[in-house]
Amino acid sequence: MATPIKEWSKLEVRGVVRFLFSKETKPSEIHKQIAETYGEGAMSRSRVYQWFGEGRTSLGDEPKSGRPKTSTNEENTTRVDEH
Repeated sequence: MATPIKEWSKLEVRGVVRFLFSKETKPSEIHKQIAETYGEGAMSRSRVYQWFGEGRTSLGDEPKSGRPKTSTNEENTTRVDEH
């Protein structure tokens, strides 16, 4: 069994998924290996399957539709608290 990696990034995990996919590894086996190595929170089983269904090639986040998230900062928080 592999030694769990405690510090990782989404980009790293996505790279591993892409690598294993290129080796024609089944999605269930990819999820098993990701969970063993990075922990259950690294990528859900459904997300691994979703990536296969979408035919993802990019490791970055896909553009999102809809209104962008607003930022919370000290200035905005103070302005809201004052009203």
